Amino acid sequence: MFWSVQIPKRNRRVILKMPQLGESVTEGTVDRWLKQEGEVVRRDEPIVEVVTDKVNAEIPSPVEGRLVRIKVSPGETVPIGAALAELEVEGVTAAAEDKDEAAAEIPPRPQAPPAPAASGRISPGIRKLIEENGLEISQIKGTGQGGRVRREDVVSYLSEHRSAAPAPQPSGAPPRATSDRGDELVRISAVRRQIAEHMVRSVSTSPHAWSLREVDVTRLLDYREAEKDRFRERHGFALSYVPFFVQIVCEALLKNPYLNSSWTDEGIVLKHYVNMGIAVALPDTLIVPVVKDADLMGFMELAKAINDLASRARSKLLRPEDVRDGTFTLNNTGALGSVAGQSIINQPQAAILSTESIRRRPVVVRDTIGIRPIMNLTMSFDHRIIDGLAASRFLNDVQAGIEEWTPDKIKL
Repeated sequence: MFWSVQIPKRNRRVILKMPQLGESVTEGTVDRWLKQEGEVVRRDEPIVEVVTDKVNAEIPSPVEGRLVRIKVSPGETVPIGAALAELEVEGVTAAAEDKDEAAAEIPPRPQAPPAPAASGRISPGIRKLIEENGLEISQIKGTGQGGRVRREDVVSYLSEHRSAAPAPQPSGAPPRATSDRGDELVRISAVRRQIAEHMVRSVSTSPHAWSLREVDVTRLLDYREAEKDRFRERHGFALSYVPFFVQIVCEALLKNPYLNSSWTDEGIVLKHYVNMGIAVALPDTLIVPVVKDADLMGFMELAKAINDLASRARSKLLRPEDVRDGTFTLNNTGALGSVAGQSIINQPQAAILSTESIRRRPVVVRDTIGIRPIMNLTMSFDHRIIDGLAASRFLNDVQAGIEEWTPDKIKL
């Protein structure tokens, strides 16, 4: 005789956590929620937009269910692994539930959230706001996760106490004249704030040194001019200088491994592979997607990968893994008309190379004056790892790769 046993089903709650969105990233800021409490979500459907100094990413739902609780408000910064929201999955059997990873389960909820300590962890931006206004963190009641102080808490505290303060008595000094055109306060976006913090951290971490090199790009320019129309017809996108530069830089990095390294307390880590970061300028920010194993790619594979990453960056369709694990960064500032600039190193890398705009200049050619297309190479490098000699040798190799380039050197 066979018995039919009905396995009981019950609803299950799953935690959506702040993911790791890039190497050296320790926290992220919720920019906006794409779904609201009570709404049904599909598995892998974007649910929240999160920003760090490296990426603006849409985080997908790990399950199909309902968003029952948002735990982090827009503009709030939380560490990696922090709970962002709770999702409820209906009709899950107990047996199926047991198979889920422990990380997906809701941890026991304390009876009351602990009060934040006076030295509680807050984002650098909020700490600066508190210090600029002469406040102590202990004065402000945090409404964020675990009593964390949010920007809105500081603003609310300031407005309450300033409105209650007595009006200042007029002094004998005459009022200072101000412009009748006034000032405008532009709120800083979460993306811009993260970039600012990363830039300040980079400059304070690495002693930046800088070098500039003039390069004759006649051969590359002539080849591109002759091939660009045919290339677009055949492949559907423009033939830029970037894949040529990337191949040349990869070869130079393999000859000069300390340019492709990072500093740690234990020692210098040499990277025996090249993950090339390509800086992409957007209307309101800059992002650096990474071409993984660029040194192993043929020219067309490289050109397609760069075009794909740049297109998805401009459409805000990059994935978190697209901006991770870079070992060196190439910044094509020449596309914007720049002649020379000092870029800031993308931590924890050792250097960043900028290719500036190509200008026709008079130069000495075999004891005569000729007109040549000249481009500046500018490089910022970490002086803890790289000295002037190593930087010059690397730039020598890049310069030779560009000036002595021939079509047969394309790595297919």
